[in-house]
Amino acid sequence: MTPSDFPATVDTLWLDVRLATLAHQAQYGIIEKGAMAVDKGRIVWLGSIETLPAGAVPKARSVHRLDNAWVTPGLIDCHTHLVHAGNRAREFEMLLNGATYEEIAHAGGGIISTVNAVRNASEADLYEQSIGRLKAMLAEGVTTVEIKSGYGLDTENELKMLRVARQLGRNFPATVMATFLGAHALPPEYKGRPDAYIDLVIGEMIPAVAADGLATAVDAFCERIAFTPVQIERVFSAARQHGLRVKLHAEQLSDSNGAALAARFGALSADHLEHLNAAGAADMAAAGTVAVLLPGAYYFLKETCKPPVDLMRGQGVPMALSTDCNPGTSPTTSPLLMMNMACVNFGITPVEALAGFTINAARALGMQDRWGTLEVGKHADFAVWDIDEPVELAYRMGGNPCRMTVKGGEIVFRSSTAKLGRHD
Repeated sequence: MTPSDFPATVDTLWLDVRLATLAHQAQYGIIEKGAMAVDKGRIVWLGSIETLPAGAVPKARSVHRLDNAWVTPGLIDCHTHLVHAGNRAREFEMLLNGATYEEIAHAGGGIISTVNAVRNASEADLYEQSIGRLKAMLAEGVTTVEIKSGYGLDTENELKMLRVARQLGRNFPATVMATFLGAHALPPEYKGRPDAYIDLVIGEMIPAVAADGLATAVDAFCERIAFTPVQIERVFSAARQHGLRVKLHAEQLSDSNGAALAARFGALSADHLEHLNAAGAADMAAAGTVAVLLPGAYYFLKETCKPPVDLMRGQGVPMALSTDCNPGTSPTTSPLLMMNMACVNFGITPVEALAGFTINAARALGMQDRWGTLEVGKHADFAVWDIDEPVELAYRMGGNPCRMTVKGGEIVFRSSTAKLGRHD
């Protein structure tokens, strides 16, 4: 940008920064020796400090000097089950002793064990148990998080989970995007009657969610241990009738052609995708459906079939990453660890990993016009990192170099070791 583009006044001016804007396809979009101005929660100017007009500093109500720290867009965790009760550590031990995920599910464990914990938890208890997970994400540069229901599996408890997600979004400085996942598993009271349960999802749950404005999207689990493509199609049709976008847990354990189904309904994303086929990838590319890869679940379940990254690259399918924070298959709140796992286990490049938690994650939520890159007009959601180069975000295994997290131009997390030069 040029000096003439600088506004007459700004709320905050950030100086002595190195910007990784992610505004260029497959590149970090680096601006060395950069500066950024924020006003009313949005980025209003950014560029090289050499192009900053001489009178810019007096125009700012507050000035922060970051001593050459790196600034990236705020991280976006676009697939989580953050609201849940209890844990499944015992099942982890069973997995290590040789049981499979499907065997545990058929024995009454898996998702159903968390369903029981959620049903037995009060709304207040569920909220309190979820706070720590959200705080951990904020401390690692996350400014936006998607939270799914799916552990209630009846109308009362599904709505309870979504209300907790909404409360977290009200009380903490993060944008929470809530997703209804009623078709996550078959509840025990509907054993042997999956179509009857789908009747409940589409006839009672989705209308209630839509009426109360508790979610912006509907998700489902298309898999042999969950629901068939025909059943998912009924759910998606009901979602569309109520003005809700759709996304899908697809091709995690087998090839069910779920990705093609998701694309046919214009899904925001299809997630997991270890068993994605070429036709499904082509359909996703044509529909603009984002692939959300979940390296935590792949690692935790000791899977051996990797998502076909080269196929998706070749087809031009945008690839997002997420923690898949959940108690059974990905008990993590660390985007940075997921970046490393995606690079090492999936062959994702470091720049693809960062794009996976920024611009492509924003696409997976249908919010790329607001978040995901550092550009004029977008929300001033960003993270400040004590690193020498952006590749370090995917390189390190453990540790957290996040100096601060900024939401809407306001510092919402600051590391206890952060050094912040400041002029007010």
